[in-house]
Amino acid sequence: MIPARWASTRFPGKPLADIHGKSMIRRVHEQSLQAMSLDKVYVATDDGRIADEVKSFGGDFLMTSEDHLSGTDRLAEAAGYVDADIVVNIQGDQPFIEPEMIDEAVQPLLDDPALPMATVKQKLTDPRDFDNPNVSRL
Repeated sequence: MIPARWASTRFPGKPLADIHGKSMIRRVHEQSLQAMSLDKVYVATDDGRIADEVKSFGGDFLMTSEDHLSGTDRLAEAAGYVDADIVVNIQGDQPFIEPEMIDEAVQPLLDDPALPMATVKQKLTDPRDFDNPNVSRL
C-alpha cells in the first residue's frame, strides 16, 4: 500500500507533482508493481484528486479518513479493507524506489511468519548525513 495525502504541510498536492510527464504517485505505483513479492498494489488516499489520478492510469485505491496524523495511520485503516497476509508500507514520495528494496523488506516476513514487521536499512557512510535532518539515524 502506498499512503498518499493531498494536504502535506510542506508540499500540498505532492502525490500529483509532475516528474518528467508522470505524477509522483504514478511513478511510485509503477515501481511497486515491479516488486516480485507483491500480489496487489493499492494507493490509500483521503483525496478525490489523488483517487482520480490513480484511476486514470488503471491503479487501485482505497479511500481513507482525512484525520490521520501519519501515512502509517492511513495504511492501518486501509489494511482493514483488504484480505492480506502481509501489508507493505511503500512511501508515496519515493518515485524511484527500487522494487528489490520492497522484496528485501518482505522476504523476512515470508521466511518467518511469526515476525510482526520488517524494514530495510542502509549504513550511513557519508559524514554529512549525520547532520542532515532529512536522514533518519534510528
